[in-house]
Amino acid sequence: MEENIRAINEKIERESAFVEGLVGEVGKVIVGQKAMIERILIGLFCNGHVLLEGVPGLAKTMTIKTLSDSIEADFRRIQFTPDLLPADLVGTMVYNQKTCEFASKTGPVFTNFVLADEINRAPAKVQSALLECMQERQVTLGDTTHTLPDPFIVLATQNPIEQEGTYPLPEAQVDRFMLKVNVGYPSRDEEREILSRMTKEDKPTASPVVGLEDIKRARSLVHEVYVDKLINEYILDIVFASRDPGHYRLDELKDMIEYGASPRASIYLNMAARAHAFLRHRGYVTPEDVKSVAMDVLRHRIIVTYEAEAEELTSEDIIRRVFDHLASP
Repeated sequence: MEENIRAINEKIERESAFVEGLVGEVGKVIVGQKAMIERILIGLFCNGHVLLEGVPGLAKTMTIKTLSDSIEADFRRIQFTPDLLPADLVGTMVYNQKTCEFASKTGPVFTNFVLADEINRAPAKVQSALLECMQERQVTLGDTTHTLPDPFIVLATQNPIEQEGTYPLPEAQVDRFMLKVNVGYPSRDEEREILSRMTKEDKPTASPVVGLEDIKRARSLVHEVYVDKLINEYILDIVFASRDPGHYRLDELKDMIEYGASPRASIYLNMAARAHAFLRHRGYVTPEDVKSVAMDVLRHRIIVTYEAEAEELTSEDIIRRVFDHLASP
């Protein structure tokens, strides 16, 4: 077993070398925001969708665009608005007068990277259309089902401070996002560098350094990253503690959690931890990998009660208490 882990580790260390070049290319344009870039790459390597939340001006859209420029892949940006229709997203059936038949006209969602900008500004029908794309990776137009390209990743953004004219995302759709990343402000040094770069006439741009085949190979390698059974038990303890805190002697959280994390959380936490290890050129998962990604996997899957809101407790506070209480392997 030890020899197998050593072989996997050497293979991952060798095959993951391209990540440095990709991150470096993105870094030509984006200053800082290392955590956001890593989380997007984790979603990409795990075939999972990512929701970015932060105030305007934090380079959320630019980061996604720059990453797509660094990969030889198709990219579409869709601005979500209250008057957006499902047909504007997935396409529609068009009548051909010459043949007297209906033909499918596919929409902008048929691409590798979809940037759903301000996703919470679109009405429920649009969200329902996007839900099929995210979960089934297919689109149904009329009586025909069209498979979306591989890879297909939805990278969505939303603004937490301006709620007028927005439609809160359904819990079923939020759960489809592998990660929800809270994007923060840059440091003073980073912002000084941003000033230097973005006030020049010739702004920096990124060029393709990675192909789709590299991404597909990376996905296969992430599945090979070794996860010990103790790590899996640790993941299960974290998820189950959010559902039944009393069983883990977290009695103070009993009345604070309305709904705990779904089984999808266990799957995504395992895969995200593998991808986190892959980004660090390791072929095995450590408890620190789990802790590093757990907040982004769980923050949108734990629903707090009114009592918790009254005490100004968020899902993040509850996750921190769970981690403080549980012993890592």
